[in-house]
Amino acid sequence: MRLKFVLFVAYNNAIYLMAESQLLILNKKQIQQKINRIAYQILEDNLDEKEIVLAGIWDRGYKLAIRLKTVLSRISSLKITLLNIELDRLDTKLVASTDLDESQWKGKVIILVDDVLNSGKTLAYGLGVFLNTPHKKIRTVVLVDRSHKIFPIATDFVGLQMATVLKEHVDVVLDVDGEEDSVYLS
Repeated sequence: MRLKFVLFVAYNNAIYLMAESQLLILNKKQIQQKINRIAYQILEDNLDEKEIVLAGIWDRGYKLAIRLKTVLSRISSLKITLLNIELDRLDTKLVASTDLDESQWKGKVIILVDDVLNSGKTLAYGLGVFLNTPHKKIRTVVLVDRSHKIFPIATDFVGLQMATVLKEHVDVVLDVDGEEDSVYLS
C-alpha cells in the first residue's frame, strides 16, 4: 500500500493535506511479465508479417509500446516502427497528432497501445487516426482493462482485466523518476 497526498481547500480557506491510500495491483516484475506475454501474443498474431507499427498513445501508452518493441526485437525478426499519438482527451472531437507521416504506417499492421482502458474513448480516438489510411489490420493492447466501456472498443491483448467501481482510479507508473514501475488502485 502506498500513500498519495491530495491537497484541498476547506473551511476558512485553510489548506489541508490528506492521505489517500493506494492498493498495489501490479509490481515491476508483474508488469514485465504482462509485457512479455503480450509481446508473444502479438508475435503469434503476426507470424506471417515482416513489419508492424506499434502506435502508443502519449504518454504511458507510448512508454508501454517502447517496452513491447524491446521484447519483440529480442524474440523476433519483425521490423518494428514506433508511432507516437498525442490526443486532446478533453476535446469532444478527434484532435490528434503523430510523430510520423501516414506513409510510414500505410498498408501495415497497426498495434494501438494504451495503459488503461476505462470508457474506451481514448482508444476510439486513437483508432480514428487510422480510419482514412489503408492498413492490413489494427489490434489493440492495454495493460489494464477496467471493463467500464461506453464506446464499442474491444481489446485484443490485455495484461490484466479487472472489475472496478467507477469511483476507483487505476494509476499506472512507468518510467517515472524516483518511482518504481507499478499499477495502483485508489
